[in-house]
Amino acid sequence: MLVALLAAVLVGIFCPGESSARSPASSKCATGEYRQFDFWTGDWDAYGLDEGNKLVARARVDVILDGCALLEIYEQLDGLTGQSFSIYDASRGTWHQTWVTNRGKLLTLEGRFQNGRMTLTGTDQSADGRSVLIRGVWKRAEGGVRETAETSDDGGKSWKPLFDILFRPRPPAARASSADDEKTVAALDTQYQAAVAKNDAAVMDRILADDFVLVTGKGKVYTKADLLADARSGKTVYERQDDSSQRVRVWRDTAVVTALLQARGTTEGKPFEYKLWFSDTYVRTPSGWRYVFGQASSPLPDAK
Repeated sequence: MLVALLAAVLVGIFCPGESSARSPASSKCATGEYRQFDFWTGDWDAYGLDEGNKLVARARVDVILDGCALLEIYEQLDGLTGQSFSIYDASRGTWHQTWVTNRGKLLTLEGRFQNGRMTLTGTDQSADGRSVLIRGVWKRAEGGVRETAETSDDGGKSWKPLFDILFRPRPPAARASSADDEKTVAALDTQYQAAVAKNDAAVMDRILADDFVLVTGKGKVYTKADLLADARSGKTVYERQDDSSQRVRVWRDTAVVTALLQARGTTEGKPFEYKLWFSDTYVRTPSGWRYVFGQASSPLPDAK
C-alpha cells in the first residue's frame, strides 16, 4: 500500500459475491438508490495493482439491517483491520460511509453513484495538522471490482494517487471446509496449551492476537502482554498443563474451543493444582487463525 493506514481506511470490498449474506430489504430501504452499492458485497482477496499485483488484504462486505446498510470488514496482511458502515441518506440524496480501524483512525466519506461509479470524498488531517482531501472511486472491473484513491492538499485543485486495488472473488478452494478448520484450530489450541506449559513465549506470541483478552472465573483480566511477561519471567513452573473433552465449533471465520483443563505446578515456589473449563475464541485472519479471547470458569472441586 502506498499509505497503508489510509488504504485500509478507504478500502471497499465491492461487487456481487455468492458468499455475501443479503438481508431482505425493508419497506424503508426498498428504493433503487439503496441498491446502488450492492456490487460492493462479497468475500474478496485484495491485490495492490500499484504494488506489483500482490495480495495485500482480505475483505468482506454484507448487506445488513434489513437492506438499509452495508457492513465492511477489512483485514490487511500487516495487521491493520477496519470496519465501515455505508448507507444511502435519502433525505440528502447522498451516500455516507464511516470508517474506523484498530489503529484509532476515523474517516467519514460522502458522495454519489453516477455513471457506474461510486465516488466518495472526505477530509483527513495530516501529521502536521493540515486538511487533506481523500477521494475514493469504486467501479466494476474485469475479474472483480477496482478501487482507486487520490489525495489533494490544495482543496481539490490537483490530485495525487494514493492506491490502486483490485478485489477478486476469494476462490472456493481457498475456503477450508468446516472439518478442516476444526482440525486446524484444535491443533493450534493444543499447541498453545503446550507452549504455556513450557513458558514458550515465542509460540504464544505467534498464536495470540495483539488485542487478546483473557477473563478468569474470578473476574481478573489479562492481556497478551501480561501472559507473555509471565511466561518470560519463568516464575510459574508447570508439572502438568493439558486439556481433555476438547470440542471445536466453527462459524465461517470464527471458531470456539471448549475443553477441560488440568494444571499442576508452582508459582514463585508456591504449589497449585486446579481443574477448570475454558472457552477459547479464534478468528481467521489473512495470516491464519489467531487466539483473540479466552474465558475460564472458577476452579472445579476435587481437582486432584
